[in-house]
Amino acid sequence: MKFKNLLSLKSLIVLGFVVAVIPLFLAVMYAAFGMRETSALGRTVNSQVFEQTKTIRLVLQRASDIERKAKLFVLLSDPELRQPYERQSYETVRASFKQALSDLLKLQVDNRIALLVNELSEKENLIYQQIIGSEGDNNLKLPLDEAFQGLRESSYTLSREFESHVDHEFNELRQMSESLEQGLLIKGAALLAISSAAIALLLLVISRSMRQLDSSIRRLGAGELDEPVTVHGPSDLAFLGNRLEWLRTRLMELESSKQQFMHNVAHEIEAPLAGIRYGAEQMADEAELDGNLRQQDIVRKLGANIDKLQAVSDELLRYSKLSSQSETKPKQALNMKELLETVVADFQAALTAKAIEMRMLLRPVHISGNAQQLRAIVEQLLDNAVKFSPPKGEIRIMLRDSGTQMELEVEDEGPGIPLDERGHAFEPFYRGKAAQAEGIPEGPGLGLAIVKEYVANHQGNVEIIDARQDQHGARIRVQLPLNGEI
Repeated sequence: MKFKNLLSLKSLIVLGFVVAVIPLFLAVMYAAFGMRETSALGRTVNSQVFEQTKTIRLVLQRASDIERKAKLFVLLSDPELRQPYERQSYETVRASFKQALSDLLKLQVDNRIALLVNELSEKENLIYQQIIGSEGDNNLKLPLDEAFQGLRESSYTLSREFESHVDHEFNELRQMSESLEQGLLIKGAALLAISSAAIALLLLVISRSMRQLDSSIRRLGAGELDEPVTVHGPSDLAFLGNRLEWLRTRLMELESSKQQFMHNVAHEIEAPLAGIRYGAEQMADEAELDGNLRQQDIVRKLGANIDKLQAVSDELLRYSKLSSQSETKPKQALNMKELLETVVADFQAALTAKAIEMRMLLRPVHISGNAQQLRAIVEQLLDNAVKFSPPKGEIRIMLRDSGTQMELEVEDEGPGIPLDERGHAFEPFYRGKAAQAEGIPEGPGLGLAIVKEYVANHQGNVEIIDARQDQHGARIRVQLPLNGEI
């Protein structure tokens, strides 16, 4: 591990390139040297075979010339008819034949061909001795055709043996080439396996670090700040892990400060608010005894504002406790369809008051999660939909199982959320233009922020998406993994 930490991502990439290129370079060099060796051997064999073939043909031609000259010499056996140059011509052909045999032996032929060459030479010598020995009495020991029959047979045997020799040489050359090809394939496969194993090891080291970074970033995004960020591997990736750990501690400090601030503000509001409420109640009693209608109207407005302020205080306390351990409960199996139907039933009075029609397309979805938080998500989304829907409007709810996650969509026919506001809609205390419009009940602006926190606790995602065709209201989609952990 220490050795890997000394290497940076750039060093590992360079190392991987070198590890991949070196075996390839060795394979190419081995193939080049092998092909060079085979090519040189092929040229040598071809040159030898060419020279040997040319010499063999010359030997066979000279053997045929000897037979023709010998027959002519014997035919003109009468000294009165024989010309002086006849024997000289015969001797010249014999000398050329002997030279061809000598040249053939110099070409490093195998022992079998050398024996046949010597045999051919001896038979020619015997024929020559027989012809010269019978020159005076014109009486050959063997008929000339019979004597040259053995010479022709030896020549034919030499030619056939040389053909076998050539076939053998080329077979050896082909076998050597095939052996080289097989060796190249084996060595290339071995080098490729070594290179692949080395690259796989480097990729394993890098991918492990990248997975650790990805997991750490996901946890930070989901607000899971309890687990320290640890990244092993290349030094620069480990450095990024250290920076993420620093960011985690900073986020923990900021989150703690934010929660503490909201908690303190909520508690600081409680005491003055209780005093104001008590005073308002006394004023209401006095106004009722005096019959002062104007004072009663002021007290009613004061009471409404006190209720709004109390709602803000309660929301602040609730939001400040989102990440506390007191609200975290063990996950349990839930039927989201039944939970949705229960929440909708609780909103029936509000729906009836505005004559809002509810359309639901609910599929049975079983999810593991925190029942209290999941119910709060549905309640907040439905509360916003009812609040911003016009009278006699329509709210559409869709619930389905997409395979690995649950999808919940809530859509209304209200003013909707413009594109430039969607990035801020889930921020605490943010109230868009639609929320500030006349006739829309005011709120603290924490509803969608709480939804986002609860969705993040389930490792899910919440987003504002475009309305359906021919619609203009807000459409919010919540996606939660079916087996998400809290």
